[in-house]
Amino acid sequence: MAFVFAVVAGALVLFATERVPVDVTAIGVMVALLVVEPLTALLADAGVLAGRLYVLHEPGDAVDPVAVGLSGFASPATITVLAMFVLSAGVQRTGVIQILGAKVAALTGDSESRQLGATVGIVGPISGFINNTAAVAILLPMVTDLAHKGQTSPSKLLMPLSFASMFGGMLTLIGTSTNILASDLAGRLAIEDPARYGDLHAFSMFEFTQLGVILLVVGSLYLMTVGRWLTPERIKPRGDLTQEFEMADYLTEVVVREDSPIVGQTVHDALEATDLDIDIVQLIRDRRTFLEPLGAKSIRAGDVFAIRTDRDTLVELLDAEGLDVVPDAVVGEAELEAAEERQNLVEVVIAPGSELVGASLRSTNFRQRYDANVLALRRGGELIRQRMDRTTLRVGDTLLIQGAGDSIDRLNNNPNFIVAREVERPDFRKSKVPVAVGIVAAVVAVAALTPVPIVVSALAGALGMILSGCLRSSEIYDAVQWDVIFLLAGVIPLGLALEATGGATLLADLLVLAAPSFPPLVVLGLMYVVTAVLTNIISNNASVVLMIPVAAEAAVQLGANAFAFVLAVTFAASTAFMTPVGYQTNLFVYGPGGYRFTDYLRVGAPLQAVFAVVTTLGIAYFWGLTP
Repeated sequence: MAFVFAVVAGALVLFATERVPVDVTAIGVMVALLVVEPLTALLADAGVLAGRLYVLHEPGDAVDPVAVGLSGFASPATITVLAMFVLSAGVQRTGVIQILGAKVAALTGDSESRQLGATVGIVGPISGFINNTAAVAILLPMVTDLAHKGQTSPSKLLMPLSFASMFGGMLTLIGTSTNILASDLAGRLAIEDPARYGDLHAFSMFEFTQLGVILLVVGSLYLMTVGRWLTPERIKPRGDLTQEFEMADYLTEVVVREDSPIVGQTVHDALEATDLDIDIVQLIRDRRTFLEPLGAKSIRAGDVFAIRTDRDTLVELLDAEGLDVVPDAVVGEAELEAAEERQNLVEVVIAPGSELVGASLRSTNFRQRYDANVLALRRGGELIRQRMDRTTLRVGDTLLIQGAGDSIDRLNNNPNFIVAREVERPDFRKSKVPVAVGIVAAVVAVAALTPVPIVVSALAGALGMILSGCLRSSEIYDAVQWDVIFLLAGVIPLGLALEATGGATLLADLLVLAAPSFPPLVVLGLMYVVTAVLTNIISNNASVVLMIPVAAEAAVQLGANAFAFVLAVTFAASTAFMTPVGYQTNLFVYGPGGYRFTDYLRVGAPLQAVFAVVTTLGIAYFWGLTP
């Protein structure tokens, strides 16, 4: 038990600080639990320890600890979540969300109230039927464009987008991976000891929909009133991205003089020869504008370069390279978009699981790899416009990128990024809209109305997306957020170890002892609050794995309804409003909204308090507190 608690403590620190990616931490947890028994057996044989440590099973039973440790990969929860990612991608590829966005933009106009109402009203219901993380990734460009066209600050819409997706995720079993994982854990506990846990069982498709609807209504009213007042306008409503990123002092045009030492060199060689912080954004020659890739072009006298650099570096550059500033040059979005009729300037968000997380623009050779320039980087409310190539990238970082239309298309199709504004895509499979929507509806109906388990229904739906042509077979693996899959696979054995060693029982004992005179309703609320706080610090899936065995055990000791306590943990783990790191959707909007860390606490803490009360009372009313 002591060893497992040490692993839990180490995992919590790593989850909270993100010194390593959360999925790597989860796999590290799994490996630690797998190696401890054979390693301590060797030490016991050598006389160093009194005996081996058992953390995944009990001494003398016939259980294979390796099978238990690897069970997260075979868990129905893990497979269901994987299938749901494929289903969500199939819907996305049809372009149905973009069609919906165009109709919404026509109705909302420049009214912030209508834009906010449309954002909350769309993402909430959608998040009940496709994974809410995927829903935000799909809708983020639509909502950003909605703000742009209506001259509204995107800050006023993007945090509500994230929060409303969490409300919607609690409408059905498949709304969020947390629900699926909690259902699997509850079902396993019920099968292992039905006499002990009474009415505890896996969730059905619409098990908690009635409470989910109440929370969706309450949360939406909050966002439209108190939340709207509390949500800051961090990014001013501007139509020009260069103004939004405050690039006026960092973009200019220079012309190459006849006596310049770089005449005859390629652009690549000229850039390599200098250590100055400069990016060549575009080349203007003979009234034609050229974008990346520019590296192979030979520099001629009279060439005009649009460059990104600061004023001090510009002075050094002019002296060293034989360049002159173009008088009265203004380099804004209009000038950067002039090279082609297609969109050349976009914001992109570093997605969860991106291979760029933990790397830098320099180490990934971003310019050469994607034929695009990064003009600025926004991390929450912080703008970085100098030496960006040395900055270690994080999930949620927003890059202002300029490149040719083909380069923008590649970024839009790349799972490493979420393009934060709509890019016109000719490859949407609009004819497949009825098929994709029908497949999702069939998955829900089969799981809700027949004995077919949700994991089987979801896998069949994923296969249907491929066979019907909604999703190509080559797109399947890019559709899955593998960091979430490995996170689930890694943390599931941790919950099993807590049970096998008695750790869950000990934590439940301490919880019950801490509130001996409180009625079960108060302890239920306390369980919600503890889980919510934990979820705002670490992964929602990790918190549900840790807290569900404790909640079920605490209910047994109080003589209360174990299902009610497990449901409180599930709802709390799926609604993390107080930090940007508590839930992936909060990170999605952190950069594009220009938020500060404290903004989530300011807007989310009152909402979290309201949900604690409404959820606790709702569970007590609908399911009761007695077995």
